[in-house]
This record gives sequence, structure tokens and C-alpha cells, in this order.
Amino acid sequence: MKLKLVVNRFTIKNIENLSGIKAHTLRIWEQRYNLIVPKRKESNHRFYDNEDLKHILRIAYLYHNGYKISKIAGLKQDELKKLSAGQKNFTSPAALVNQMIEAAIDFDEEQFENILLRAVEMFGFEICITNVVYPYFEKIGMLWLHDSAMPAQEHFASNIIRNKLIVRIDKLKKPENPDRGYTLLFTPEGEYHEIPLLFIYYLLKKNNVPVIYAGTSVSNNVIETLCDSKKIPSLHFHLITNFMNMEPGEYVTDACKRFSNKQIIMSGPVINSVTAMPSNFRMLQSMDDIMAYTQGK
Repeated sequence: MKLKLVVNRFTIKNIENLSGIKAHTLRIWEQRYNLIVPKRKESNHRFYDNEDLKHILRIAYLYHNGYKISKIAGLKQDELKKLSAGQKNFTSPAALVNQMIEAAIDFDEEQFENILLRAVEMFGFEICITNVVYPYFEKIGMLWLHDSAMPAQEHFASNIIRNKLIVRIDKLKKPENPDRGYTLLFTPEGEYHEIPLLFIYYLLKKNNVPVIYAGTSVSNNVIETLCDSKKIPSLHFHLITNFMNMEPGEYVTDACKRFSNKQIIMSGPVINSVTAMPSNFRMLQSMDDIMAYTQGK
């Protein structure tokens, strides 16, 4: 299913982040091969649209997989598209990320799902999430944070991946030892990014850890009600953005005091700004940390 195309404008820095080709190199290619010709605003500043991005992603796709730029420059548009689409032997995560971005730009659900399926078949489900899906969202998130977002495409892709994760979670056996207490999974109020939280839910359930999944943008009142209703020794929140009404460090300090008899666990990129280290607080600073934690280490 394809939705109506939303036209986006990208800076050369956006293109660099999405394609993995340095801005300096892109400018050289433009001058030497007339390979990429950006549009210009009335202010004469360059910008690139959806079709430009797809064109550059195809170039990057071939270039990162051994094709010389001089050969790529000699291809016609339809030849470039056909060649990049036909290279099923390109199995690098970076190539798959580029394909996912291109499919998302066009809201091509079938193509997006096919790329995900191919990634799972090649790498397995967990490595697909960590090495393909996460880098995809990192690239899209980079745009989002710099006001050059593809918000419609982000929601489109998130919904597909969210559904895949939920199906995987539902297929796992229910943990057999809930008497030891539950881990409460949530994001704080103002945080709506759910994919990493769902993946942590999947990993915990796979490793027989009882979980109560509270979802996104959860208030302290809801957390307190859940803690009053169930045995919950651990509260785990994941934070990507910082749209709360306090700094992440303040939130950690407050949570550790408010729930002083529980372990407070935090993951997500915003963790880098947290310096507070209460005795009942644990940071998960990397995917390796998350994997070890979900395995009970």
C-alpha cells in the first residue's frame, strides 16, 4: 500500500547522515560528474527533495558495495534504479538501512516489510533489530532532531516495526516465576518512542523475566498505582528525547527517592546527560549492557 507522497527538503548535512557519503565528497561528485544537482531556495541555499535523496541512496548503495563512482556516473537513472534494486547479494546492514529509508519515503509498505523479512532471514531477529532497525531510526531521528524531519515516514515505519515486535512478543512463553516480582517497563511522560522499549520487553520475556508493560508517556501516578497493585521490585524506563518538564538527571533523582525501595533502571541515548548515581539506580549505557541486563547479569 502506498500513501500520498509527502515532499521533504533536506540539507547536504542531512544527505551526508542518511547516505554515509561525506558532504565534501558529494560536492566533488556534483562538480566532477554532475551526479547530484541540488535545488536552490530563493535565498540561493541548496536543498534536496525526496527524489534527490532516493537517487543519492542508490548511488551510496552501489558505492558502498564496491562500484566505482566513475561507473555509477555513467548510468542512466533507470539503469541506476534497476541495478541497485537487483543486487540481492548486498547483505550489509548499511545497505538494508538505505533500502528501508527509500521504501519509507514512498510509504511502500510491501517493500519495507520485504526488506525487514530479508534482514531477519540473513541475521536473525535480534541482530536485525540492533544492526538494521536501530541504525535506521538513528538516521531518521537525526533529521527529526534538526527540524528536517520525515515525521510521516517515521510514524509509518514505526507502526510496521512495532507490529512485528508485538507478534514476536506474543509468541514467547509466559514467564513461569512471577512470584519473584515484575519489572515495570515504561517511558516517562513526554516520551513516545516505543520501539526500544518493546525490544527490551521482548528480551526480558525471552529470558523468563516477568514484565508489566505500561507503555509510553507514563505518569508517576500511574506508576504508583501499579506498584501498589503488584509486586514490582524494578522500574525500567527508556528515554530517547527530553520533552519532560525536568532534566533527565532530575527525573532520576526524583524517581529514586519516590521509589526508594525499588531498583530504578534507565536506558536510552539521553543517559549521557545523567550524572546522578543514587544507590538504587542502574544505567544501561549500551546495547551490550541491555543484553547482559535482560539475561540477568
